[in-house]
Amino acid sequence: MFLLIPALLFALPWWTLVAAPTGGTGPLFWTGTALCVLGMLTLPVAMFLGHGPAQNDPAVIYGDTLLGVLWVVFSWFVLGVFARGALAVAGVDGATAARIVAIGVLTISAALVGWGVYEARRVPRVRTVDVAIRGLAEQLDGLRVVVVTDTHFAALDRRRWSERVVEVVNAQHPDIACHAGDLADGSVAKRRAQVDPLAEVDAPLGRFYITGNHEYFGDAQGWIDHMASLGWQPLHNEHRTLAHEGARLVIAGIDDPTGVGLPGHGPDLPAALAGADPDLPVVLLAHQPKQIAESAAAGVALQISGHTHGGQIWPFHYLVRLDQPVVAGLSRHAGHTQLYTSRGTGFWGPQLRVFAPSEITVLVLHPERAA
Repeated sequence: MFLLIPALLFALPWWTLVAAPTGGTGPLFWTGTALCVLGMLTLPVAMFLGHGPAQNDPAVIYGDTLLGVLWVVFSWFVLGVFARGALAVAGVDGATAARIVAIGVLTISAALVGWGVYEARRVPRVRTVDVAIRGLAEQLDGLRVVVVTDTHFAALDRRRWSERVVEVVNAQHPDIACHAGDLADGSVAKRRAQVDPLAEVDAPLGRFYITGNHEYFGDAQGWIDHMASLGWQPLHNEHRTLAHEGARLVIAGIDDPTGVGLPGHGPDLPAALAGADPDLPVVLLAHQPKQIAESAAAGVALQISGHTHGGQIWPFHYLVRLDQPVVAGLSRHAGHTQLYTSRGTGFWGPQLRVFAPSEITVLVLHPERAA
């Protein structure tokens, strides 16, 4: 699979962009073929050097970027197949149709890659969502919960981006700040400079952090300890009861399921809610949306998740939907439990976002009132 997937990702676009429009001859054919073969051979090497034991950052940047570009071209190659069929029905000869499709796929892919890089690297736009919470006290009406998630600080140095994200978060005047996991890819020693600006987030009722699956690909406990040193409260299968203007609210957090099998890690919702006042509404941080089934059974009022990136690069969200119940946005489950799934604040792997914009989310809580 390690070799077959790159071969397919290169071979099919090669046919559309190189072989078919050139007729299999000429300088463009041989140049294009050589570039495809070079890419097909170097992609697995770069992915192994970057994501394997060596953890080589230049290899990560090269491999991930190439993989993202390939996914865009491959997706539009599929649409190009249908376009060629339509041109054939319209009476356009095969050679002309092949050239038209090749130019169309190349132009659209190049435009989407350029736009996707811009979308991935910019500071996310703010998305404000009103959420009605059953049992929320009137004194807490308008409470502002600002959510960042899936920052994925990694091989690209994004310290300045991190500082600007903090500026935007503070401009929202959060009462509560949350990071819902996938903080960084790599060790604390390698990525802490990008993470440290989060110490400047200002939220008077607390700053809370949970692990995502990617922390468990590296040093989860190290990141838990580091976020605590920055003044964030890790919710490691635990909760806090917050008081504001005489009213109270429970905020809880559970580990990502990837932590199962590691001593002291793995999601444990009963432990997280142990001792919490059952009459108070619970806001739960759980990295993956599919954790909503257990949350709903436990009577959680609102679960906040990330993980999906909204698909990140269209049409990948169709594959995400096979694994998760929700890709993005606010949804209701089992009656009174709501789930907010963020599209994420950063990006993972390819520095591309296509039709899946990043976000800094402001959840404004209100008491649920009878219709």
